[in-house]
Amino acid sequence: MPTLVTEQGIVHYETLGRGRPVLLLHGWLGSWALWRNTIEVLSKEFRVYALDFFGFGESFDRNLNFSVTNFVQSVDQFMERLGIVKAPLVGHSMGGTVSLSAAIRYPERIVKATVIGSPIQGSSLNLLLKLAGYRGTASIIWTTPSLLKLFMRGYAYFIAKDGRTVGKMIVDDVSKINADSFFQSIGTLRDTDLRPRLGELKMSVQGIYGKHDVIVHPNQAQVLKQYTPHSRIDWFEGSGHFPMMDEPERFHSALIDFLKNG
Repeated sequence: MPTLVTEQGIVHYETLGRGRPVLLLHGWLGSWALWRNTIEVLSKEFRVYALDFFGFGESFDRNLNFSVTNFVQSVDQFMERLGIVKAPLVGHSMGGTVSLSAAIRYPERIVKATVIGSPIQGSSLNLLLKLAGYRGTASIIWTTPSLLKLFMRGYAYFIAKDGRTVGKMIVDDVSKINADSFFQSIGTLRDTDLRPRLGELKMSVQGIYGKHDVIVHPNQAQVLKQYTPHSRIDWFEGSGHFPMMDEPERFHSALIDFLKNG
C-alpha cells in the first residue's frame, strides 16, 4: 500500500504501468477503488496513479481539513513529491471539480483535464447532497451509520446500472470516512462555482457526462462547453453518474483517445 507524506498529511495511492503519468481522482464518498478497471486499461499505455483524497480511503490530513481547496493543494504536493513535472488529471464527480481547479491554479503542471459527471456549479448537485453539506445534517446521518450504508446500497440501483457492485463499493468506502470528511468535502463542493475562472484554461479539456445522472445535473456538460468553448464533450446516452461502470468499453475508448490525441 504505497503512501506519501506531504505538508498536509498522508496520501495513499495505487500505481501501475509505464509511460507518461496520468492521475485519477475519485469523487465524494469514494476512493481509488473506483478506478480498478480503468487502472488496468490505462496501464497498458500510461503510468497510472490513483489517489485517495484526505479523509477518504486510506489518506489522512493532520489538520482535519477536508475541503476541495485542500484537495487541490494535495494534488500539487503529490506531483511535487513524486517528481511528476506534468500530467493530465482525470476526475470523477468531485474529483473532476478538483481537476479543473488544479488546472486553473497550476497550469504549468496540468497538461489536460478530464471531468466525469462533475459539477461546474455546486448548485447542480442533487438536493440530498446539498443537505449533506451542513454539519447538522451530517451529524444526524452519522448517528446511525448502519442506516446510511443501507440507504447507499439501495440508492446505488438508481445511480448505476450495476447497483449491486456500485452499492458494495460505496458502502466499503463510507466505512472508512468520518462525519468531518463527510460534510466538509460536500459542503465546500456545494459552494463551488468554477465559471468565472474557466476562461483561464488553455489546455485541452474533456467532459464526460451521462444522460441519466441523478447526482450531478447533466446540464453541466453544456455549462462546461459554454465557458470553455475548446472543450470536448462526450455524451453518454446510456449512462448515469458512473459511465466508467455503465459503459466501460466506450468510456475507456473515449478517455484514451483524449489522453493520446486531445
